[in-house]
Amino acid sequence: MAAHRYMHNLAHNLAHITQQIQTAAAQYQKQHNLGKHTIKLIAVSKYQNLDSMRALYLAGQYAFGENRVQDLRDKQRGFCSALSDLAPTAPASAPIEWHFIGTLQRNKINSLLALSPTLIHSIHSLELALSLDEKCRAKDRIQPILLQVNAANEPSKHGFSLESTCDAFAHIRAHCPHLRLQGLMCIGAHTHDTQAIEESFARTKALYDTLQAHFAGVETLSMGMSGDFAYAIKQGANMVRIGSALFV
Repeated sequence: MAAHRYMHNLAHNLAHITQQIQTAAAQYQKQHNLGKHTIKLIAVSKYQNLDSMRALYLAGQYAFGENRVQDLRDKQRGFCSALSDLAPTAPASAPIEWHFIGTLQRNKINSLLALSPTLIHSIHSLELALSLDEKCRAKDRIQPILLQVNAANEPSKHGFSLESTCDAFAHIRAHCPHLRLQGLMCIGAHTHDTQAIEESFARTKALYDTLQAHFAGVETLSMGMSGDFAYAIKQGANMVRIGSALFV
C-alpha cells in the first residue's frame, strides 16, 4: 500500500511541476510578447529506482537525465524490462530520451556513445569536444551536445567562462563536424541570494541570444533545477532538469 501511494505521489508531483513550468512559461511569453515558449522537462533520475521511473513514464514523462555513464547504462538496460508488461499500443508507450547531464571524462566517451544519448548537456572544454568529435567520426555518427557555461564563475563548477564561450562555440562549429552543437547549459549560482541566481541565468541567456544571432540551429537553453527552475524560466530557459522535486 505504501509503495502504491508513493507511485501515486510521483504522478501528482509531475502534474504539479508541469503546471508550475507552464505557468512560468506563460508569464515569460506575455512579458516578451512571444507566440509560444515551450519548455522541456528532463527528469533527473540519478539515485532513483526503476519502479519510480516507470511511474513517471506512465504519467507521461519520457525524458530522463543521468549524471554517470554507468548509471545511464544500467537504467537503459533495466528500463526495457520494467516496461515489458506494456502493450506496444499502450497510451504511455513512447520513445525514451536519455540525457547525459554529468561531468564527462574523456576515457568514458566511447562507453557513453555506445548508449546513444539523446543530448549531452555538459561539454565543458575544447579538449573534451575535440575528443568527442574524434570518437564520433570513428563511429560515423553525429552527437547533439550543449556547452556548459560557468556563469557564476564558481571554482567548484566545470564549464566555459562567460568570456570564452562564444569563441569556443565558433571553434567547435568550425572544427567538429560530428557534433551538433545546439545551445548552452548552466547551473545556477550556488547561493541563497535569489538575485545572484537570476543574474547567473540572465548572463547565460545573453550569451545564448548572441549565439542565436550568429549561428543557425541554436535552440536549446538548459537552465534550472529543482530549487531554482522558476528563476531560470523567468530568464528564458527552454529546458529544465528536475530531480528531487519530482522524486519526493
